[in-house]
Amino acid sequence: MKLSGSVTLDAPPEKVWAAINDPIILAKCLPGCERLDPDGADRFKVAVNFGIAAISGKYAGSLELAEKKPPHSMRLKMDGKGIPGFVNGKGRVELHAKGKHTQLHYEGEAQVGGLIAAVGQRMIEAAARKIVAQFFGAFSAELAKQT
Repeated sequence: MKLSGSVTLDAPPEKVWAAINDPIILAKCLPGCERLDPDGADRFKVAVNFGIAAISGKYAGSLELAEKKPPHSMRLKMDGKGIPGFVNGKGRVELHAKGKHTQLHYEGEAQVGGLIAAVGQRMIEAAARKIVAQFFGAFSAELAKQT
């Protein structure tokens, strides 16, 4: 499954960069996040609880932020597993100044397996898009609190 898109955020790239690298803000914004604990430089242990269709559950895994080029781009790598299955993904985030705003472009791909994969590719993609939209809605609200 591949996802990509863009969102305009009401803050300059430096402020967006600081927020997207703040584990407290990330934990608040990530739907279903129960825990986001540091596990080394730019690496975190993650616990989330979410579901797709009738299949829901907890996932435990890791998130790594790599190849950082502040305040312009970074790569992300994540993996998680739980009773409903597993998710492995990687992505890239790019920030571009647009006046006093930031255009954030993201792209990534994920592999899903186990029971959760039984709900079908279309439902998984729809759920992933919903999670991304919820994240950026919450992230935008957090940025507004910071200004």
